[in-house]
Amino acid sequence: MAVKKGAMVRAIREKLENSLEAKSSDSRLPPYLFETEGEILDTKGDYALVKFGKVPTPNIWLRMDQLEESK
Repeated sequence: MAVKKGAMVRAIREKLENSLEAKSSDSRLPPYLFETEGEILDTKGDYALVKFGKVPTPNIWLRMDQLEESK
């Protein structure tokens, strides 16, 4: 998926669970990753820096194939 800075996305649970990224951190993924839209803040290679939700949450780098564009 080719997304640009400013695009609104959602995390794909099936692709994020059990991924290398999920295993390298706390295995309990926060619900906001799947329940809220995120905004692409930056991209580097196959990764996108995403800010999720309207409440203060940490920005997270995710592979682009773990994201889908919001409708």
